[in-house]
Amino acid sequence: MDLMYRSAREHLLALESREISSWEMTSIYLTEIERRADRNAVVTLDGDRALAAAAQADRQRAAGKSAGMLLGLPVTIKDALETAGLRTTCGSADLAEHTPDADADAVARLRAAGAIVLGKTNTAPMCQDIQTSNTLFGTTLNPHDPSRTAGGSSGGSACAVAAGLSPLDVGSDLAGSLRLPAHYCGVFGLRTSRGIVPARGHIPRAPGWITTSDMLALGPIARSAADLDLALLVLAGPSAQDGAAWRLELPGPIHRELSAYRVGVWADDSYRPVDSATSAVLHEVVRVLREAGADLDETTRPVGMAESDRLFQALMFAGSTANTAADAFAAEVAAAELLAPADSTPGAAFQRARTMRHRDWLLANEDRQRLRARWAAYFADVDVLITPAAPTAAVPDQSQLAAHERFITVDGTRREYWEQTGWLTLASVVCLPAVTVPVGRTADGLPLGVQLIGPHLADRTIIHLAGLLAAAMPAVG
Repeated sequence: MDLMYRSAREHLLALESREISSWEMTSIYLTEIERRADRNAVVTLDGDRALAAAAQADRQRAAGKSAGMLLGLPVTIKDALETAGLRTTCGSADLAEHTPDADADAVARLRAAGAIVLGKTNTAPMCQDIQTSNTLFGTTLNPHDPSRTAGGSSGGSACAVAAGLSPLDVGSDLAGSLRLPAHYCGVFGLRTSRGIVPARGHIPRAPGWITTSDMLALGPIARSAADLDLALLVLAGPSAQDGAAWRLELPGPIHRELSAYRVGVWADDSYRPVDSATSAVLHEVVRVLREAGADLDETTRPVGMAESDRLFQALMFAGSTANTAADAFAAEVAAAELLAPADSTPGAAFQRARTMRHRDWLLANEDRQRLRARWAAYFADVDVLITPAAPTAAVPDQSQLAAHERFITVDGTRREYWEQTGWLTLASVVCLPAVTVPVGRTADGLPLGVQLIGPHLADRTIIHLAGLLAAAMPAVG
C-alpha cells in the first residue's frame, strides 16, 4: 500500500527490481479504486484488459525485451480523451454510450511506452466547469476535505493521483482545467507548450473532429516534478501527419541549481487579489529563493493581467461555438446584433465574443501575437515567472448551485466564481508552458501551490525548477 503514494519513477524502479510485478501492482490499484469509489475520481474501469496488459508487460520484462519507458506502469486517463474500446463520455449524458474505435494520440503514446490504462477519471460536462460534477457519475471529492471542490475540469485526474488511486494521469488544460485541480489537490500539473502534444481525440469538440481549441493543451498530473518530465518525454512529439519530416527535441533545463535561476515573482494583483494564506506562501517562496542565491525580479511584469484575461475570454468564447447547432448559433447572432453599442456588461461581452466576425477574430489573434512578443521580451531577462496558482486554496464545492449563484471568498470578501482561473489564463492565452507545484498548506491543512510560467518550449526548465523549489520549501520538501 505504501507504493501507491510513491512517485511513478519509484513504481518503475520497483518493477525493474522485481519488488512487485505489474500484474500485482495493477491488481492493487484496481482493488483500491473500487474500495474508494465514493471519491468519484475513477469513473470507468478497464480491469480485465488492464490485467491482461500487465501480465504481458511482466512477460516482456522477464524476457528482457525493451518495450517502452513506462513498461508495466498503471495510469489513468481523463474521460475527455478517447480510449479504444472503453467508454469515453467527457461527463456528458449525450455521450454516455460513446465507445471510441481508436485511442486519442496521447493515449496511444502512453500505451506504446508500455503504460497500463486502469480506467478513466471524472471530468466536468464537456470540460466546461472548474468543478468536477456531472449527472452520469456525480461529484469528485477533494481528497483533503470532501466539502471542498477537487477543481475542474480535470478534477478526477488530480484527485486520483493525490488519493493514491493512480501514480500518473493525463488531463487537459484550457482555462486552467489541469493546473487548478492539481493546485487544489496538492499534486503537480503541467500545461505543455502549444502543439508539442497532439490533441486529436480530445472531447470537446465532438467525437470525430480532428481540430480542437487553439488554446487547449494536454499534459500530465503527477506526484513529483520528475514524473512530469518522465511523462512529457513520452507524450511530446510531432503529430502523425508531421512525423515523417519533423522532430521534436525539447531542450533540457537551462540550469542545475536554484542559485543560477533568474526568477520573476508576481505575487499579487488588484485585478485578481489573493488571500492572506496564498500571500504568505508566496513570501515564503521568495525567502527560499533569495536564501538559495537566485536572482529575483519582483517588480517587472510581462503584461497587464486585465488586458490578458479579457483577450483570453474573447478568444475562448469565440472558439466555443464550433459544436453549436446552426439554428442556435443563428439565434445568438441575432441577439448580439440587438445589443446596445454602449452595453459593456459581462453578458454583452460574452455574446459579442461568441458571435464575432472572422475579421474581429483576426484582430484579436493579432493582439495575442503582440502579447506573445511581450512575454518573449520579458523572458530575455527572466528564466521563469512565479505567480499564485489561484487566489485561494480549494474553495467549497458549489456544484449544486446554478453558475450565477457561485462565488469565492478572498479574506472575507465575496469575489466572482471565475476569478479562480485569472492567474492561470496568463499562460493559456499565449500558449506558454506552465506548471503548478505544491509548496505549502493552509492552517486547515489544504494544499497551497504556485504557478511557474516559462518561455515557449521551456517545459523541462519549469519542471526542473518546480522540483528544486518543492524540495527546498520547508512545508513540502
